[in-house]
Amino acid sequence: MRKVYYQYDPTARVYKRVYPTLGQRLYSFFRRLVSASLLGGLFFLIYWFLIDIPSLSGLMEENSKLQAQYRLLSHKVEEALLVMQDIEERDDNLYRVLLEADPVPDAVRQSGYNGTNRYAELADMPLSDLVISTSQKVDFLEKKLYVQSRSFNEVVELSREQDNKLACIPAIQPVSNKDLKRTASGYGYRMDPFYRVVRFHRGMDFACDIGTPVYATGNGVVTYARWQSGYGNMVVIDHGYGYVTKYAHLNKILVRNGQRVIRGEEIAEVGSTGKSTGPHLHYEVMVNGSNVNPINYYFMDLDAAQYEEMIILAENHGRVFD
Repeated sequence: MRKVYYQYDPTARVYKRVYPTLGQRLYSFFRRLVSASLLGGLFFLIYWFLIDIPSLSGLMEENSKLQAQYRLLSHKVEEALLVMQDIEERDDNLYRVLLEADPVPDAVRQSGYNGTNRYAELADMPLSDLVISTSQKVDFLEKKLYVQSRSFNEVVELSREQDNKLACIPAIQPVSNKDLKRTASGYGYRMDPFYRVVRFHRGMDFACDIGTPVYATGNGVVTYARWQSGYGNMVVIDHGYGYVTKYAHLNKILVRNGQRVIRGEEIAEVGSTGKSTGPHLHYEVMVNGSNVNPINYYFMDLDAAQYEEMIILAENHGRVFD
């Protein structure tokens, strides 16, 4: 209800009604407005500084913890990246070297998500720089883990293949020769016993009695098992991976063409068939179609001292049998 103001007139001894001017009304209004604003501000300051707000305090504490957790996560991701770098170096410089495989290209290992803005939605978040930096590290680690996982799958397959390769490579002597006394003549230029001229001897000769067992020197498949001019009865084994071995002047062949054999399996008996001056085994090793010195393919039979002794014995020029 609107207030009504009266003023006493002593002359007339009566109360007369007073009507405030516009200026007086405006002054009264602004005075009340200012008083209310000051009083409200005073109460707000008291409430803000002296009265604890549980929800606001909890949010501030939670935000502080979140910052600490992000920084800790970022640090742990950096440590994981260092561990991953060590694993990558071992993979390229140890496992793949041993397995004769090319290292994983740097372009593959260091690839990221170029050309895509994956973090635009994080730009408006509080602590956006820390959040985006940590997210980038996590994504980079995830990509590296994927690449390394694929690399290890390949290494496992290469390892399995390497085991099979080691089983196939010629690695033992074709006859029992622990004391090396059966070593007759080695690889290289020798005097031909028939033509009395120096000719290249493409294998090694082992002097043995007729009937002495002849063994496959590595896993493989028999590709030839019959007579051949000059070599007499001969067995040829394809070991895969470019390796082929020949066993010549045999008395008896115990395998057939196409048969799979394993290292140490008896495949024939020593004889003196074909172009031969006495009972012996002529043994050749071929790699990728070329003859190589068989003396380097007895590593499962000979230690270092025996290897040196066999080199000396194999250089004997006077006991070539074919």
